Amino acid sequence: MALARRRLGLAAGAVVVVLLAAGFGGWWFLLRDDAPKAASIEAAGETLDEAAASGGDPGGDVDVEGAWTVDSSIGSFDDFSGTWAGYRADEELASVGATTAVGRTPNVSGTMTVVGDEVTAVAVEVDLTTLKSDKGQRDNALRGRGLQTDQFPTATFSLTEPLALPDGLGSGADLPATGTGDLTIHGVTRSVTVEMTTTLQGGTAAVVGSAPVKLSDFGIEAPTGFSVLSIKDDATFEFQIFFTKQ
Repeated sequence: MALARRRLGLAAGAVVVVLLAAGFGGWWFLLRDDAPKAASIEAAGETLDEAAASGGDPGGDVDVEGAWTVDSSIGSFDDFSGTWAGYRADEELASVGATTAVGRTPNVSGTMTVVGDEVTAVAVEVDLTTLKSDKGQRDNALRGRGLQTDQFPTATFSLTEPLALPDGLGSGADLPATGTGDLTIHGVTRSVTVEMTTTLQGGTAAVVGSAPVKLSDFGIEAPTGFSVLSIKDDATFEFQIFFTKQ
């Protein structure tokens, strides 16, 4: 009888351990934040190194003055090593809790013009209809709500003040800069300040940066529903863009 009780106790203990492990596993699966990390100039520099090693860029000094064009042939969107732009926003999901929504697209086009020691013009366009996140439901919702990409399919950024080229640009160093420009999203244009970092290798420049935005400033009503309890008004426009000298 005692032996039976001991076996029963051991079995019950084993069940408790299994349930605790399953509960912790479920908690980890639900609450961990798998959002892609923000772009870094270090990672972009590695992409430039790989492109140069594979013969994509001969390297060496380059005259930066002139026209530059967005280059989508460098890196890959699969691992976010190439050109992309998108959003980052904090949200609250039912039965999950706080998490980060990140949507990105590789469909970025545009130009940059350098005159003397200044960037005098930047014009970039992003195809918002191709934004992809880790949730297809989120991407579908943005077509008719929130960004309403069916109605407002593109976002644009235009530099409005000349940007001085940082000293040492040709050295391969990672150089910070701050630019001011007009960001148009959801049919609304607002002036934004973009913090960015640039590195140059041969005839290719990597530019990584972000700008804080308030959704309400652009007339965007954050889409909520059964699974999405709330989305913060403060969001981030972020990008990693490779420009090639023409």
